[in-house]
Parts: sequence; structure tokens; C-alpha cells
Amino acid sequence: MSSSDKASAPALAALVATVGGIGRIGRAPGTLGSLAALPLAWGASLYGIAGLLAIAIAAFALGWWASETYIHGGRIQDPPEVVIDEVAGQALTLAFAPLPLGLWGAAAGFALFRLFDIWKPWPVSLSERRLPGGLGIMADDIVAALYAGLVLIAARIILGA
Repeated sequence: MSSSDKASAPALAALVATVGGIGRIGRAPGTLGSLAALPLAWGASLYGIAGLLAIAIAAFALGWWASETYIHGGRIQDPPEVVIDEVAGQALTLAFAPLPLGLWGAAAGFALFRLFDIWKPWPVSLSERRLPGGLGIMADDIVAALYAGLVLIAARIILGA
């Protein structure tokens, strides 16, 4: 690896981890990261559940690398500006919403994902504490997304949607 490659990997990781710097904008970076995921998720939803799962898996894999690289060198374990995990979690949550993705499904998925990501009920909190580095950063949002997805499924059953 050349010296320019070594220098560019952390810069690329920071760009990915912060979703193009969105995680560094003002307050509530997790909410901003989730909002940024919505247009991408809507586009992916045109390909059904497979499209949303593809985005979630790609964001998870890329996010694991980017967040691991980003925190290497002494940064705190889960810096608030790292929001690629919100992109993965939001896409996974919306895979449980009625498709094609409409306003109400997107709003419900967004609100539920943010609720579980902020609240961090067990095992969301456990995955954040026990899994190391980039994996831990990414995993807690995936578990929060599964909780949100279960609520969306329950709501669809109850409402007959």
C-alpha cells in the first residue's frame, strides 16, 4: 500500500462513516443520518424488499469497515458523528413496512427506528456494549431495526394492511 493509499483510507472511511459529513451537522446526528437514508430507501423500495435489504447489507458491510477505521487511533468507541449505522438500520426497518414505500410507512418506520435506536432496550444495549469497534457501532442499529420491524409487522397484522 502506498503512502497516499494509507492517507486516503482514513479520509474515505470518515466520509463513509459520517455519510458525507451529515453526521457532523449540528444537533441530533443520528436523526439526520436516518433522514438522509429515507430517499435512498425509497429508491431501493422500488425493487421491493430485496432492494431495501441490499441497501441495509451494503451499508452494514461498508459501515463496519468505515466505522472501524474511523475510530482507530483513539476516537471514542461510538462517536455521534458516525451515522452510517443509521442508514443500515433505517433501510432494514423499512423492509418491514408496506411496499411500495409510501409516506405513512416511511414515517412509521422512521419514528419506530429512532425510538428503538435512542431507547436501546435489551439486547440493543448489550450489542452496543459487548461487540467491539465497528461491529458494535453497526450491530446495535441492526437490532433496533429488528425491534422496529417487529412493531411494523404487528401493526400491519392488527390493521389488516
